[in-house]
Amino acid sequence: MHTDENNKIVKAAQMILDSRHAVVFTGAGASTESGIPDFRSPGGIWDRFDQKAFDYSTFIQEEESRVLHWELFRSLGTSALPNPAHYAIGELCKSGFLKAVITQNIDGLHQRGGAPTNLVHELHGSMNNFTCLECRCKLVLDAVLELARASLVPECPECGGILKPDVVFFGESLPENALKQSVEESSLCDLFIVIGSTLAVYPAALLPEHALSKGAKLMIINLSGTPLDKNADLVIHDKAGKVMPRIATYLKNHPG
Repeated sequence: MHTDENNKIVKAAQMILDSRHAVVFTGAGASTESGIPDFRSPGGIWDRFDQKAFDYSTFIQEEESRVLHWELFRSLGTSALPNPAHYAIGELCKSGFLKAVITQNIDGLHQRGGAPTNLVHELHGSMNNFTCLECRCKLVLDAVLELARASLVPECPECGGILKPDVVFFGESLPENALKQSVEESSLCDLFIVIGSTLAVYPAALLPEHALSKGAKLMIINLSGTPLDKNADLVIHDKAGKVMPRIATYLKNHPG
């Protein structure tokens, strides 16, 4: 590892050691190394799909929108596994270095990577659960995948209603409880760590600004620049799956 890279790893670990309440905020870049494409990069999801088809009102009103939704869902696949960044974050949660994980991701990989469920706040919901918009029955992912093998657009097995994943579509509000907990964590923290987010999606991207306004330090780990790089105490432009395990290893060997 180059000296500058090593120095940044040590500084990142020391910032976590010195913190009282460190919080992680993850975006799509935390999951791209698991084979899940991001949305806004060249060649990403919005280069292949029309965003307008994923408005909530369009999804409800137009069969074509639901067909596109299921095409996207199938293209994303369901075989993605946690990558080294997820495991490192999970390890830091269990060892007490991280107090919460706020995520924009809907893949559930933080929990599968070892982060305790009660510490993970999913701002954009989860693709692992579905709700019928007619009878409100709940289905888990495996049950819906079984239905999807037999139908282009699976319907509720109870009433034939529209099945919608418990994720936030364009035009929908963020989940009230997850948003409330995320704002609370952003207020409580003295270190806010952005991992794999360009901070381009609002209102989620307001959370690091909120943390800064409360006096927290800011660390950003992302391949490309963000609007808040200039306000950060530390910026590491690299892959999360490369950086986070090194930070976790350092903290394991230097517990403070």
